[in-house]
Amino acid sequence: MKSELFYKYPKSLLNKGTGFLSDYSHSLNPYTGCAFGCSYCYVRQMPVSTFRGAEWGTWVDVKKEAAELLHKELRKAKAKGEVTIFMSSSTDPYQPVEYREKVTRSLLEVMTEEPPDFLFVQTRSPLVSRDVDLLLQLKDRVRVSMTVETDLEEIRKHFTPGAPPIAARLKALQELADAGVPTQATIAPLLPSSEDFPVKLKSLVSRVCVDDYFMGDGSGGRRTGRLGIRALYEELGMEEWYDPSAYRIVYDRMRRVFPDHQVLISQRGFAPF
Repeated sequence: MKSELFYKYPKSLLNKGTGFLSDYSHSLNPYTGCAFGCSYCYVRQMPVSTFRGAEWGTWVDVKKEAAELLHKELRKAKAKGEVTIFMSSSTDPYQPVEYREKVTRSLLEVMTEEPPDFLFVQTRSPLVSRDVDLLLQLKDRVRVSMTVETDLEEIRKHFTPGAPPIAARLKALQELADAGVPTQATIAPLLPSSEDFPVKLKSLVSRVCVDDYFMGDGSGGRRTGRLGIRALYEELGMEEWYDPSAYRIVYDRMRRVFPDHQVLISQRGFAPF
């Protein structure tokens, strides 16, 4: 699905961390909208999407002159106290258009000059490995969290046909880990996966976060329910995976391979430091 691009000049970039992101001082979204258009994305139910009048995944706003704006806002924020940034909360910072526009890269360049106390990069795109040079400059002030909802490509295609392949994401994690960038795998929302999933992640990350619709969509699963996601599980005959207790399947599997302190649940797995 091709997304229509719009070019905007935002008045601000740093937003106060609230709710699920209250562990952070700020959130930062280089784009508005998301070309990946994942079926279960909770942002579909938020005003930024519902008031748009266009289907989620069909449009992306590119934020122009973002680097200059961030430079000013970051200096002001740092003067007031600790600055911890979650990038991104309602879009993927590595949209397909990022290959050309490089908004996210420009923001990382600013942060290497004016380092926040901590930066959490949440993505599902292999493109993140392009910026390893900048990520390394942030040293232990950064963590890259790669969404890997499942290790089964056929499941990924069923739920998120517009998102990058699982193998490409794992390869990117390997590249980041080999370079020395702190990484974690975020299984959010968890989708049906195999018993070998933990083994596939073991050499790539030092942390795993397990989250689901019921803990992570900000409404106890009600937002996701309104999207009709249960039907996608029913089509596969896997309704048992769409249940508040299903996270235990993956969580317990991960704990057989990873030390307990490296397997985190929901909000705690997204927290800084």
